[in-house]
Amino acid sequence: MTRSFRAPGRVNLIGGQVDYHEGFVVSMAIDRDVVVRARPRNDGVVSARSAEFAGTVSFDTRAPVEAARVEPAWGRPVAAVAQVLAERGIRPAGADLAYESSLPTGAGLSSSAAFEVVTTLALADAAGAALATSDAARVAQRAELLALGVPCGIQDQFTSLAAHAGHVMLLDCRTLAVEHLALPDTLAVLVVHSGVARTLEGSPWVARRAESFEAAKRLGVRVLRDATATQVEHEPRARHVVNEIARVLAFADALRHGDVDSLGPLLLASHASSRDDMQVSIPELDTLVECLVDAGALGARLTGGGFGGCVVALAPAVSAHAVLDRACAAYRVRAGREPTAWLVRPSQGAGALVS
Repeated sequence: MTRSFRAPGRVNLIGGQVDYHEGFVVSMAIDRDVVVRARPRNDGVVSARSAEFAGTVSFDTRAPVEAARVEPAWGRPVAAVAQVLAERGIRPAGADLAYESSLPTGAGLSSSAAFEVVTTLALADAAGAALATSDAARVAQRAELLALGVPCGIQDQFTSLAAHAGHVMLLDCRTLAVEHLALPDTLAVLVVHSGVARTLEGSPWVARRAESFEAAKRLGVRVLRDATATQVEHEPRARHVVNEIARVLAFADALRHGDVDSLGPLLLASHASSRDDMQVSIPELDTLVECLVDAGALGARLTGGGFGGCVVALAPAVSAHAVLDRACAAYRVRAGREPTAWLVRPSQGAGALVS
């Protein structure tokens, strides 16, 4: 019997470049996702096709598969998920997989994480295995490293799995403890693509991550969550991480107490730190943040790994569409690029779809 699964993309509201230092992030699943229809087979073969990408991926789960060599390249995460599940003693009997996505690629909205998560759910189901949320997130996280060579943190996969509709999620990336915080009805979440495609593979993001761990080593801590503000005063990469974690906790506290006025300045401070201390922004993202604030957003920041992709903003719900229209018009003039804008809503995490 064919079974269908979905996994949403996510937008990181605040907490950039801290998840791999076991920090805190506030993120939310969005109402755009990857869906896979999975039909079981009994010959050990996984065959995958996509409505968005050309070619068919096929491999035998009974034989070792090197995910990074699978062609076409879009299918490498499928093989990587099968590989990681096999390492855990979970071997699918085989499946035909058909993917569809409403998530843009290269936007910083975790299309790759959603793809890995939905594949994890489908292949585990094909093997008759039920995974805990944390286990499924770690399978998908490791699959990204094997398939794409990206040493990502856990927030993207965990948010895609564990989010609640109508809420944003405070995630402790060390313990994976979650607090679901209601997003006030008076606020809207805006996401605007800068028109600059983003990819983490081969980008300076990997170097920034390495530099932050070098700073941690100099300071004598394993991860920068354990450093103090005084320790990192003269270490820009480390200073960003420590201060960003503090901003995340302040953001979550403001949501708990309905302090909407504090949220925008925290977003802007996060973007400034990402730009100046972590140096993962680009002029187009900086301009887009300025255009959104000038148009009436409460605050905005780059989201995802940086170096292109999207900006996220909070705006009054009653004027959200007007803010988007004004900001996009100004950005076209100032940056000479065509933005793509979405009004996104906090959505439910991944799972099986009921027919």
